Amino acid sequence: MYWNLAMMDCNNTTLDLNIGVNDCYVTTTGWNGLTMLQTVRTFDGNGKTMGRGFIEMLNYLSATFYRKPLRSRIRMALRMMQFIYYPILAIIAVPTNIVTIVILSQKKCGLSRCVSHYLVAMAISDLLVIIFELILRHIPFVYLEQHHFLEGIPVCNIHAVLLYAATDCSVWFTVTFTFDRFVAICCPNLRSKYCNVKTAAVVLATVTGLSCLKNIFWYFLFSHRYYVRSRPWLCWVKNVLKFSSVWGAIEFCHYVLTPGVAFIPILLLNVLTVRHIAVTNRSRRRLHQQSNKKGTKDPEMKSRKNSIILLFLISGNFVLLWSASMVYSINWRMKHLGYESVYLPLFVMEMAYMLQMLSCCTNTVIYVITHPKFREHLKNIVYYPFTPIVKCIKH
Repeated sequence: MYWNLAMMDCNNTTLDLNIGVNDCYVTTTGWNGLTMLQTVRTFDGNGKTMGRGFIEMLNYLSATFYRKPLRSRIRMALRMMQFIYYPILAIIAVPTNIVTIVILSQKKCGLSRCVSHYLVAMAISDLLVIIFELILRHIPFVYLEQHHFLEGIPVCNIHAVLLYAATDCSVWFTVTFTFDRFVAICCPNLRSKYCNVKTAAVVLATVTGLSCLKNIFWYFLFSHRYYVRSRPWLCWVKNVLKFSSVWGAIEFCHYVLTPGVAFIPILLLNVLTVRHIAVTNRSRRRLHQQSNKKGTKDPEMKSRKNSIILLFLISGNFVLLWSASMVYSINWRMKHLGYESVYLPLFVMEMAYMLQMLSCCTNTVIYVITHPKFREHLKNIVYYPFTPIVKCIKH
């Protein structure tokens, strides 16, 4: 199917756009009567692009910018941003998560061993999501000129299982960390029994096992071939399954559980923690006033304040950056089941994926902000390669 459009610019240059399913040709006729035919990239629903590169997309966007609806302009601008955003994010996210794992594994940041276990697990899961989701899924679809060869690689169902299992671990490790901090702050009777290394190891191993077990069904529902024509599917799905109520229920539950259901305990536990801290702080202030120690600092309140800042930043960052992905995924699945309540344009999907990927490298920034000892170790790692050079210059 083709559409023929004709436009006149300020120089009386006629642009005849013949836009097809797989290609887009821009025919330019100028004052000299010469006709130039240029291939411009087009986009499908999977982030796939064909053509010669970023410059062609920029030319195409500038030539047709005012003729396109706002939704199309926003989506095309986001696609162009992904050419720069995704590689930079991968370059930053991989080393920062590796450095975070190394620093927290040394247990020299002033954190308890229990907290360190949770934070290391979260960093490992974020690193796996970056590898399986960003590097092996989004970047190839954005950058490769002809990526139909992906359909011939028989590993898509394995890729899907690893990707979704890593994503589930990343989400539910955040939930378990939130619950651990809730017990440590609000339940002093259970603190010694629950907030220890052994319990943390058991909880993290259980979450990992359940995440792998939950997502193993993708291996049987997906085919081994990559599906590069539409999102959010990653692999080929038979039409018999794709539009069946069973498949719809399974996929709907998948998107609701991760991260929809995870939002509920995170928000509930944070509210209960804030309430408990407000009540406790008022009681401790009254005790300090009665003991005439206004000038002294309460170490317990200071420690609790640092824990709360770390907890709220991690939880808030997770909820904020995952919300768009959850809303669009559930709405998209409901639409295919015949229940579309709100229309969401496709650029919401692009923004959701970009924000979701960003959430996998922001925890390191949070640790830098909240913990001076982590900053110190990070500086030492950054300066370490330059130490021999500095010593040579001094000598």
